[in-house]
Amino acid sequence: MSLIEFQDVSFTYDGETFALKDINLSIEQGEFVCILGGNGSGKSTLAKHINALLLPDKGSVVVLGHDTQDQTMTYFIRSHAGMVFQNPDDQLVANLVENDVAFGPENLSVPTDELRVRVSDALANVGLQGFDARETASLSGGQKQRVAIAGVLAMQPQILILDEATAMLDPRGRKGLMRVCRELNEQGMTIVMITHYMDEAAQAKRVIVLDAGKVACQGSPQEVLTQHELLERLHLDLPFAAELSYALKRAGIPVHTTVDTDSLKEELCALASKA
Repeated sequence: MSLIEFQDVSFTYDGETFALKDINLSIEQGEFVCILGGNGSGKSTLAKHINALLLPDKGSVVVLGHDTQDQTMTYFIRSHAGMVFQNPDDQLVANLVENDVAFGPENLSVPTDELRVRVSDALANVGLQGFDARETASLSGGQKQRVAIAGVLAMQPQILILDEATAMLDPRGRKGLMRVCRELNEQGMTIVMITHYMDEAAQAKRVIVLDAGKVACQGSPQEVLTQHELLERLHLDLPFAAELSYALKRAGIPVHTTVDTDSLKEELCALASKA
């Protein structure tokens, strides 16, 4: 069985308009999946179903072998599927940074010595070494977001869900978080990321595009993020490398359409060396 399984899932907030409609999706252990879509496409709604913040009106969501509608397994699912939200103020619970990061693992009964190590490692992962005794209220929005991310990382979940978690970070912070995500994924953690930054989506292993609560398409970043007409229809941008490669081709330069900036750079250098 897949790590996360959506089986004929439909959901409405008001009993009439479907936020999700007949969703069938599987996410395997160790995948790095990015979910894209315009406003109101159902991205955040889908993410909240993974750790049982929302329950389907129809169908089932199975996480780590357990149906999210089984209330006896809600704590287990949320302990193993950590979620970071767009607004950190919705997630911070303590006055001091170290206490906030320790809150989750402490509630999982992590021993004190291990707890200190987890807090220290998590803060280092998000670039906040030395912030332990800072008051969370004194932090910038981006720093608060990094504390929220550290708090989830300290729980060492099997699944990390990022719901527009990079929205409040500056470019350097976004780059750092993507590095952490790649490293965690290489270590076996399953990553589910919702983002509107297409260059972040290009770093995932699989991209799922939602439109009006349904899956519009899915596949590798190369397969999905080079579909210019589809992305335009859904009001989504192309990643920088894909947009540039299309522009170069229109200018008569024979390059492949790609979402990988490094491969495009290599191809251009090879063409220049032959000129």
